[in-house]
Amino acid sequence: MALLSRMCVKAKTKREDDIYVAGIAMRGSKGPAQLALSTAYSLNFWPLYHFMVIIKQPTSPPLLVFDFQPKDPENLYVALAALSGNYVPGVVNTRTLSKLLKSKCWFVGSSEMDAVEGAYEFNKSWQTDLRIGHHDCRDYTNGLVQYLTGEENVLERLGKSGWR
Repeated sequence: MALLSRMCVKAKTKREDDIYVAGIAMRGSKGPAQLALSTAYSLNFWPLYHFMVIIKQPTSPPLLVFDFQPKDPENLYVALAALSGNYVPGVVNTRTLSKLLKSKCWFVGSSEMDAVEGAYEFNKSWQTDLRIGHHDCRDYTNGLVQYLTGEENVLERLGKSGWR
Protein backbone atom coordinates (compact mmCIF):
# COMPACT_ATOMS: atom_id res chain seq x y z
CA MET A 1 0.00 0.00 0.00
CA ALA A 2 2.84 2.42 0.82
CA LEU A 3 4.39 1.71 -2.59
CA LEU A 4 1.10 2.59 -4.30
CA SER A 5 0.89 5.87 -2.36
CA ARG A 6 4.43 6.84 -3.38
CA MET A 7 3.63 6.03 -7.01
CA CYS A 8 0.52 8.21 -6.91
CA VAL A 9 2.43 11.11 -5.38
CA LYS A 10 5.20 10.71 -7.96
CA ALA A 11 2.68 10.67 -10.80
CA LYS A 12 1.06 13.85 -9.53
CA THR A 13 4.35 15.74 -9.23
CA LYS A 14 5.78 14.71 -12.60
CA ARG A 15 6.38 17.84 -14.66
CA GLU A 16 5.10 17.94 -18.19
CA ASP A 17 5.00 21.12 -20.22
CA ASP A 18 2.60 21.08 -23.16
CA ILE A 19 4.05 21.93 -26.56
CA TYR A 20 1.97 23.45 -29.36
CA VAL A 21 2.75 24.50 -32.90
CA ALA A 22 0.87 27.40 -34.45
CA GLY A 23 0.75 28.67 -38.01
CA ILE A 24 0.02 32.33 -38.65
CA ALA A 25 0.07 34.58 -41.68
CA MET A 26 3.55 35.70 -42.69
CA ARG A 27 4.32 39.38 -42.28
CA GLY A 28 5.32 41.36 -45.31
CA SER A 29 5.66 44.92 -46.44
CA LYS A 30 2.42 46.85 -46.28
CA GLY A 31 0.24 46.87 -49.36
CA PRO A 32 0.01 44.18 -52.04
CA ALA A 33 2.66 41.91 -50.46
CA GLN A 34 0.86 41.76 -47.12
CA LEU A 35 -2.49 41.30 -48.86
CA ALA A 36 -1.09 38.36 -50.85
CA LEU A 37 0.36 36.71 -47.74
CA SER A 38 -2.88 37.17 -45.78
CA THR A 39 -4.91 35.75 -48.66
CA ALA A 40 -2.60 32.71 -48.94
CA TYR A 41 -3.04 32.11 -45.21
CA SER A 42 -6.84 32.42 -45.46
CA LEU A 43 -6.83 29.88 -48.28
CA ASN A 44 -4.77 27.49 -46.13
CA PHE A 45 -1.73 27.64 -48.41
CA TRP A 46 0.56 25.74 -46.03
CA PRO A 47 3.92 26.81 -47.60
CA LEU A 48 3.23 30.46 -46.71
CA TYR A 49 2.46 29.94 -43.02
CA HIS A 50 4.82 31.31 -40.43
CA PHE A 51 5.30 28.63 -37.76
CA MET A 52 6.07 29.04 -34.09
CA VAL A 53 6.29 26.93 -30.95
CA ILE A 54 4.12 27.67 -27.92
CA ILE A 55 4.97 26.32 -24.47
CA LYS A 56 2.29 25.93 -21.84
CA GLN A 57 3.66 25.21 -18.40
CA PRO A 58 1.26 23.75 -15.84
CA THR A 59 2.09 26.28 -13.14
CA SER A 60 3.11 29.51 -14.82
CA PRO A 61 0.89 31.42 -17.18
CA PRO A 62 1.21 33.21 -19.58
CA LEU A 63 2.18 31.02 -22.50
CA LEU A 64 5.58 31.54 -24.09
CA VAL A 65 6.04 31.73 -27.85
CA PHE A 66 9.32 31.00 -29.65
CA ASP A 67 9.87 31.65 -33.34
CA PHE A 68 12.49 32.50 -35.95
CA GLN A 69 12.04 35.13 -38.66
CA PRO A 70 13.90 37.84 -40.56
CA LYS A 71 15.06 40.74 -38.36
CA ASP A 72 13.00 43.12 -40.48
CA PRO A 73 10.18 41.03 -42.01
CA GLU A 74 8.29 44.04 -43.35
CA ASN A 75 11.24 45.43 -45.34
CA LEU A 76 10.63 44.88 -49.06
CA TYR A 77 14.36 44.43 -49.83
CA VAL A 78 14.71 41.80 -47.10
CA ALA A 79 11.66 39.97 -48.46
CA LEU A 80 13.03 40.04 -52.02
CA ALA A 81 16.45 38.80 -50.87
CA ALA A 82 14.87 36.01 -48.83
CA LEU A 83 12.52 34.93 -51.61
CA SER A 84 15.40 34.84 -54.09
CA GLY A 85 17.22 32.30 -51.92
CA ASN A 86 19.76 34.60 -50.32
CA TYR A 87 20.59 34.58 -46.63
CA VAL A 88 19.13 37.42 -44.58
CA PRO A 89 19.72 38.31 -40.94
CA GLY A 90 17.28 36.44 -38.74
CA VAL A 91 16.25 36.65 -35.12
CA VAL A 92 14.82 34.21 -32.59
CA ASN A 93 11.90 35.85 -30.82
CA THR A 94 10.42 35.05 -27.43
CA ARG A 95 7.20 36.65 -26.32
CA THR A 96 4.18 35.97 -24.15
CA LEU A 97 0.67 35.03 -25.16
CA SER A 98 -2.33 35.21 -22.85
CA LYS A 99 -4.18 32.27 -24.43
CA LEU A 100 -3.81 29.71 -27.19
CA LEU A 101 -4.81 30.66 -30.71
CA LYS A 102 -8.30 29.52 -31.68
CA SER A 103 -7.31 28.20 -35.09
CA LYS A 104 -4.24 26.72 -36.76
CA CYS A 105 -2.76 25.77 -33.40
CA TRP A 106 -2.01 22.11 -32.65
CA PHE A 107 -0.97 20.23 -29.52
CA VAL A 108 2.08 18.20 -30.58
CA GLY A 109 3.27 16.62 -27.36
CA SER A 110 4.65 17.10 -23.89
CA SER A 111 8.11 17.74 -22.57
CA GLU A 112 9.25 16.20 -19.33
CA MET A 113 12.08 18.73 -19.06
CA ASP A 114 11.50 22.37 -18.20
CA ALA A 115 10.56 23.30 -21.77
CA VAL A 116 11.28 27.01 -21.35
CA GLU A 117 14.81 26.29 -20.12
CA GLY A 118 15.14 23.76 -22.95
CA ALA A 119 14.03 26.32 -25.54
CA TYR A 120 16.57 28.86 -24.29
CA GLU A 121 19.27 26.18 -24.40
CA PHE A 122 18.26 25.23 -27.96
CA ASN A 123 18.33 28.89 -29.01
CA LYS A 124 21.95 29.29 -27.85
CA SER A 125 23.13 27.09 -30.72
CA TRP A 126 20.61 28.21 -33.37
CA GLN A 127 22.30 29.92 -36.34
CA THR A 128 20.47 33.16 -37.14
CA ASP A 129 21.25 33.45 -40.85
CA LEU A 130 17.82 32.80 -42.40
CA ARG A 131 17.35 31.25 -45.82
CA ILE A 132 13.82 30.41 -46.89
CA GLY A 133 13.37 26.74 -47.61
CA HIS A 134 16.71 25.79 -46.06
CA HIS A 135 16.97 27.43 -42.63
CA ASP A 136 13.74 29.20 -41.72
CA CYS A 137 10.81 29.10 -39.29
CA ARG A 138 9.94 25.54 -40.38
CA ASP A 139 13.41 24.25 -39.57
CA TYR A 140 13.36 26.13 -36.28
CA THR A 141 9.94 24.76 -35.33
CA ASN A 142 10.87 21.19 -36.30
CA GLY A 143 14.17 21.45 -34.44
CA LEU A 144 12.76 22.94 -31.25
CA VAL A 145 9.86 20.47 -31.11
CA GLN A 146 12.30 17.59 -31.60
CA TYR A 147 14.56 18.96 -28.85
CA LEU A 148 11.64 19.29 -26.42
CA THR A 149 9.55 16.21 -27.25
CA GLY A 150 11.71 13.89 -29.33
CA GLU A 151 9.34 14.01 -32.31
CA GLU A 152 11.07 14.53 -35.65
CA ASN A 153 9.56 16.52 -38.54
CA VAL A 154 6.40 17.57 -36.73
CA LEU A 155 5.38 19.91 -39.56
CA GLU A 156 5.46 17.08 -42.05
CA ARG A 157 3.09 15.08 -39.83
CA LEU A 158 0.76 18.04 -39.40
CA GLY A 159 0.78 18.80 -43.13
CA LYS A 160 0.02 15.21 -44.10
CA SER A 161 -2.77 14.90 -41.56
CA GLY A 162 -4.68 17.74 -43.22
CA TRP A 163 -4.63 19.94 -40.10
CA ARG A 164 -4.89 23.18 -41.96
